[in-house]
Amino acid sequence: MAAQLRRPFKAMKSLCVYCGSRSGRDPDFAVAARFIGQEAARKGVRIVYGGGKMGLMGITAGAARDAGGRVFGVIPDFLVELEGILENVDHKIVKTMHERKMLMFEESDAICALPGGIGTLEELIETLSWARLALHHKPIIVLNQKGFWTPLRDLFQHLVDKGFAAPELLKDLTFVERPQDVFAAMDASRVRALAE
Repeated sequence: MAAQLRRPFKAMKSLCVYCGSRSGRDPDFAVAARFIGQEAARKGVRIVYGGGKMGLMGITAGAARDAGGRVFGVIPDFLVELEGILENVDHKIVKTMHERKMLMFEESDAICALPGGIGTLEELIETLSWARLALHHKPIIVLNQKGFWTPLRDLFQHLVDKGFAAPELLKDLTFVERPQDVFAAMDASRVRALAE
């Protein structure tokens, strides 16, 4: 598994999106999810996501699909009935959540966290933990739209301040405020990687 995680990325051709299976109360989050899906399609970036058709997940993937983009969903078999599967996109049905997360990670060149719940948070934290352990160098972009993830950023700073995390922790994440900035952050990460 570690060898798979360390595999270097060469180009930003696929974006793993962590986001809610709910849409949230603020309609602007759905607007942002739709934009990211459409922009990914326009740029030729494949969306990799959790496979369901509900919430921000379904909105992002559906927007990419409807704009002619490529989409790859990964969903555990026990969630198929609960969340449904988005039609007319490539899917892989797996057995466990662990398989889902690993395959989503392996199939992507960059990761972006949109607003979401405990599942989104857990995915983001695990990916960040892998980065801290130098198991990967994929960019991790956090869409902090309307300050959604500011409390999490503050918590990370608290961990650093109290001596439980290295100051580099926050450098493993790129926080952006607008959905338009997600792809600029991907491009900037690629330029930095090519320069190293």
